[in-house]
Amino acid sequence: MDSTLETADDHQDLAAAANGDVLAFERLYRRHAPRVYGLCLRLSGQAATAEDCVQETFVSAWRSLPTFENRSRLTTWLHRIAVNAVLARRRGLAARAESVVDDPAILEALAGGVDGTPALDVERAILALPPGARDALVLVALYGYSHEEAATQLGIAVGTCKAQLYRARQLLAVRLGTGESKP
Repeated sequence: MDSTLETADDHQDLAAAANGDVLAFERLYRRHAPRVYGLCLRLSGQAATAEDCVQETFVSAWRSLPTFENRSRLTTWLHRIAVNAVLARRRGLAARAESVVDDPAILEALAGGVDGTPALDVERAILALPPGARDALVLVALYGYSHEEAATQLGIAVGTCKAQLYRARQLLAVRLGTGESKP
């Protein structure tokens, strides 16, 4: 995780927001919403769902501020709420039949190259992964959570998280043409 994401301003605004300062919470929202949106978009693969989950994340965070104990970083706490929002949506709503893998708006929002591979190819391949594999890849490989932290957020065993990440990497290697297909 990038330690520069949490600043003294965050701590100050968090304390003020916990005491009911709406403007302080708005500043937290503006600083952290883009990264929360990226996480939700990568996990859900759907822009509208990601936007809804960001809103749910920050509404839930606002309601829970008085009980936030600062035992974890603000970003970790927000990401956990966001992951829960995405997983709740996934459980509560039947997966849409239409594919979002070729949606240019989603791919543009996620763009950012990796190892010389065009960014859109990487993002398209990530969006095409099965949900469990995609979840593990996004949390561990892209957002830097440990297997234990990701497993806790996803509500799965650590071994399952490791297996899903391995599966995601294998599928990505095949889809990006950097690995061999296995039966």
